[in-house]
Amino acid sequence: MATSRRPSNLIAFQGQPGAYSELACRQVFPDMETLPTSAFEDTFEAVRDGKTRYAMIPVENSVAGRVADIHRLMPDSGLFVIAEHFLRVNHHLLAPKGATLKTVRRVHSHVHALGQCGKLLRKLKLEPVVHADTAGAAADIARRGDPTEAAIASELAGQVYGLKSLKANIEDAEHNTTRFLVFARKAVNPKRNAGPLITSIMFRVRNVPAALYKAMGGFATNGVNMTRLESYMVGGDFQASQFFADFEGDPRDRNVGLALEELKFFTHQVRVFGTYPAHPFRGK
Repeated sequence: MATSRRPSNLIAFQGQPGAYSELACRQVFPDMETLPTSAFEDTFEAVRDGKTRYAMIPVENSVAGRVADIHRLMPDSGLFVIAEHFLRVNHHLLAPKGATLKTVRRVHSHVHALGQCGKLLRKLKLEPVVHADTAGAAADIARRGDPTEAAIASELAGQVYGLKSLKANIEDAEHNTTRFLVFARKAVNPKRNAGPLITSIMFRVRNVPAALYKAMGGFATNGVNMTRLESYMVGGDFQASQFFADFEGDPRDRNVGLALEELKFFTHQVRVFGTYPAHPFRGK
């Protein structure tokens, strides 16, 4: 199918072609084209400057934890969250033609991917080599064409760079899953009562005793289920904390509205990044 490079048909992601972020883009928006960017700052900027319609951003992984820098970039991005996506991470051991499990001696990949496949590396006595990202490692292995070198990356990366998969699903943990958020220039108002919704917010508590405890009280008393709460240092000051939170519900709902009202009483600021449909993965 022929495609154009119209901004309205583009979604940006961080990494090289074949990255897991691009795989997430293709799963959620199969009819859109993807635009790789070198850094997360560039990914956000692509949307903000109108070069792309959306950005696909990984925020946390069930094995590696939260993705660094995203909390720092989100507040100043000026963008809104319109969707979430959970991607099951299936690592492949990729190698050039002619390579076999017996010829491979070294494996290149991102440090997290190498750590997530430790059992296989030890079993095959392979030397891990840290690379900036998984897709970039696959690209390097394809250029070298050395049967002693392999990469850990996605099946998509293997297709992009013409590598063969010597072994599939090599990750240690079966639950290895990455959560992505889709960002856009404008917020969306999802249909009410069409299914469960998630709301993402940022807030800063006042520097008084038990401020966080009191701020969270409104969610408890109004029956709002919080699914994520993370704290971050603000401007290098150990005295102030910024929090990112996800909770079930819509600010238009009475109980959620009351919880946010109480939250504002104990905080310097509250910013709603967006309300969007809960991904089906949450129901598993």
